[in-house]
Amino acid sequence: MIAKAPLHTTHQPSAGGTGTEVVLNVGPVAHGGHCVARHEGRVIFVRHGIPGEKVRVRLTDAEEKAKFWRADVVEVLAASPDRVDHFWHAADSLRAWGHGHPPVGGAEFGHMTLARQRSLKAEVLAEQLTRLAGVGQLPDGAGPSVEAVGGQDDGGNGLGWRTRASFSVTPGGKLGMHAHRSTHIVPVREMPLAVDAINALRLWDLDLQGIDRVEVAAPANGSRSLVLLAPGPGTKPKRLNAVAAQLPGEVSVATFDPATEAVTQVRGRTWVQETAAGHDYRVTGAGFWQIHRDAPGALVGGVTEFLQDGGFLHPGAVVADLYAGAGLFTAVLADAVGETGSVLSVEGAPGTSRDARKNLHAAPQVEIVQGRVERVLRQKPRNFDALVLDPPRAGAGKAVVGQLVEAQPRAIAYVSCDPASFARDVGYFRQAGWDLSGLRAFDLYPHTHHLETVALLTPRA
Repeated sequence: MIAKAPLHTTHQPSAGGTGTEVVLNVGPVAHGGHCVARHEGRVIFVRHGIPGEKVRVRLTDAEEKAKFWRADVVEVLAASPDRVDHFWHAADSLRAWGHGHPPVGGAEFGHMTLARQRSLKAEVLAEQLTRLAGVGQLPDGAGPSVEAVGGQDDGGNGLGWRTRASFSVTPGGKLGMHAHRSTHIVPVREMPLAVDAINALRLWDLDLQGIDRVEVAAPANGSRSLVLLAPGPGTKPKRLNAVAAQLPGEVSVATFDPATEAVTQVRGRTWVQETAAGHDYRVTGAGFWQIHRDAPGALVGGVTEFLQDGGFLHPGAVVADLYAGAGLFTAVLADAVGETGSVLSVEGAPGTSRDARKNLHAAPQVEIVQGRVERVLRQKPRNFDALVLDPPRAGAGKAVVGQLVEAQPRAIAYVSCDPASFARDVGYFRQAGWDLSGLRAFDLYPHTHHLETVALLTPRA
């Protein structure tokens, strides 16, 4: 049964139209977790709808001079057959607006079947590749598809996969999450996308006064969890210790500065131990690690399959892992090239680079360098057989792509979490005489609009 939010007047419309409710026909999906609709000639980006539906929406961003508006669905007038009841009340747009407030962000696709979620993600990826990269067809002649990960196709519900979670804190000191593009914090009492170890902490029962943000890491291997507290201005150590005392004794607690990522011990470790592809990895503080419990294995498999099948990764090969983080791909590359090969591992964040040194200290074929990718490649030119490129969400960018092309590797395995920056960079490679020779996409973020891609790029013959 589909809930319908009653019409209400909790939020009065502004002069620009924000708060007004209108009826729309939902159009195609677009990058960013929304669909496109039109109202009186105006483009409106609608969240929580499905293409083909007729809905009533509340305008959430509707300044008169804006090129487009934004809106949330508050009532479904003609539902898609792929619509289901949302699994999480706090993220359910219909229910939340029915109670007079916006839903939390982070589960914006939770109102549709997993199969439809993946088909929409595939549409977005195909559109971005066509528009930004000029790729109309993949090497196999088919369009991109998005693969289920972690048993989603075997009766799975797409829940309980996050090994990391980020929360805000309400003015009253309770756990909460922000609404999309808003400073409004909604209190939460569950996180259905998170693994059991995170929910078992019952962070919503804690008095978090004096804390601005809470980050949690619960490794998929079941090892010791870490709770990171970002203290507000003027918060004293006594208050931090009081928060830590509310948590189970086996959980590590530390403070962190979101601006500098500096981590300070309160109790236990300032790091967690992850396990993937036969290796253990130390990851300090809020250092990067894939958040889906099955993501490391899926991505390592995608990268190594492309490079090994193409003959680019083998004993004695010369390779590099760029934006290497704590060394997830570096360790696997080192295994593949053996002691007769070499691996250059480059990471910009000092703390994460230190983790990589600890994680790879027993691999003499690995050289770990902390610094900007383009600078390191200029300083250490080599005849690379292959490069692994795993940049942040913003992508590599034109300058780095140019540097990679100048390095003249035989192949590049590109790992991306954003289809727009990925497609833009593929366009740069194509302009430089490279081809998209292989592509796989993984649904590592069920119930959200996000996806992960692994691509093989090779110089044009």
